[in-house]
Amino acid sequence: MALTKETTASIVSKFGANASDTGNSNVQIALMTERIKELTAHCKTFPKDTCAQRGLLKVVGARRKLLKYLKRTNLEGYRSLIKELGIRK
Repeated sequence: MALTKETTASIVSKFGANASDTGNSNVQIALMTERIKELTAHCKTFPKDTCAQRGLLKVVGARRKLLKYLKRTNLEGYRSLIKELGIRK
């Protein structure tokens, strides 16, 4: 259920300033979005897995906080990121 190294590396290189820029808000939000997609698919397959559902809610909450921070500090970056990730319509 965890992200593979290759997936993580590709997301970091796409959204970060360089290959080791994992602390960037854009990178963290993109990684959480990928994790949310995987957990959502898992929860649809296994609806009684309450631990996975709780983990999904925790990741969604953490992403929401980071998105709120990004919106407050860099509005144009926020808009481009949600458009690229397809988070909000």
